[in-house]
Amino acid sequence: MTQDIIIEKGIFIVIIFAITMLAAMYSTLMERKVAAWLQDRIGPNRAGKGGMLQPLADGLKLFSKEEFLPDTPNKFLFVVGPAISMSVALMTSAVIPWGDKLHIFDRDVVLQATDLNIGILYVFGVLSVGVYGIMIGGWASNNKFSLMSAMRAASQMISYEVAMGLSIIALLMMTGSLSLHDIAQRQHGMHWNVFYQPVGFIIFLVCSFAETNRTPFDLAECEAELIGGYHTEYSSMRMGFYLFAEYASMFISSTILAVMYFGAYNYPGMDFMKNHIGMNWANVIGIVVLFIKIICFIFFFMWIRWTIPRFRYDQLMRLGWKMLIPIAIANIIITGVVILLHDQGYF
Repeated sequence: MTQDIIIEKGIFIVIIFAITMLAAMYSTLMERKVAAWLQDRIGPNRAGKGGMLQPLADGLKLFSKEEFLPDTPNKFLFVVGPAISMSVALMTSAVIPWGDKLHIFDRDVVLQATDLNIGILYVFGVLSVGVYGIMIGGWASNNKFSLMSAMRAASQMISYEVAMGLSIIALLMMTGSLSLHDIAQRQHGMHWNVFYQPVGFIIFLVCSFAETNRTPFDLAECEAELIGGYHTEYSSMRMGFYLFAEYASMFISSTILAVMYFGAYNYPGMDFMKNHIGMNWANVIGIVVLFIKIICFIFFFMWIRWTIPRFRYDQLMRLGWKMLIPIAIANIIITGVVILLHDQGYF
């Protein structure tokens, strides 16, 4: 790899990290605006025009708060917990294709930090590490409510990762590739995977709510039972890291949903646009289309939060083990039968 390509990749990774952080910041504002709209009230509108500076005000508030360290023998792990959650939320974006290549300065620029041929396995591997950030933080807090919350979060994430992984298998049987770039390319021309794998999409969507600890799967943070959950003992920017990690994870989950099931940067009439306005401008439109899809999914996450109450914990476990996993296995079998019949020429 030449030095120019290394510099190009490094700049691109910094830009993606900045976009992810910016998306996490303004997702907090969007959350409050959506909540206000659904509840027929105004929402934040004091900091800047329309409240656009509210995320900066929230960040300044977190920075100015007292840094509290509880009486725990695991002070190092107490500090490491939020760092793990934040790092995991940012690492996943490395394999996401943000658009088709652009021809800039007489060279093709690939809008993907790295195209791993096992991109989906990388995503699942990184997501599985995320439970350590919550588990370590809850255990090191030396607080029984934080520990109970961490145990809930760990069992919930492990349970729903099984169903999420099974839902992906049917998609991989169709695409024949673990690369997110290949999956995005195969959806060109409105051949979006959601039309061929609607059941897998629904399972993956439900599991995404559980993986990000969003309502109705926020049993790890419910105030009525566990005060504040695994970050009860945290303050200042350590708590801010946990909050940012949740919104960054929601942004990344929305991106993965858009890439895997809703055509990524592909849109109707993309070839027509390439022929009439040029490849670069058509691909720029594709980037905009991808972010529109992401925003729609983020809005859906927030809409569900302010519409559906949280489940009981036994209902959450029953849904994961007794409903989603059997449905995902049945979807794999049906997909295999359909592929076999298609290869045999029956349709």
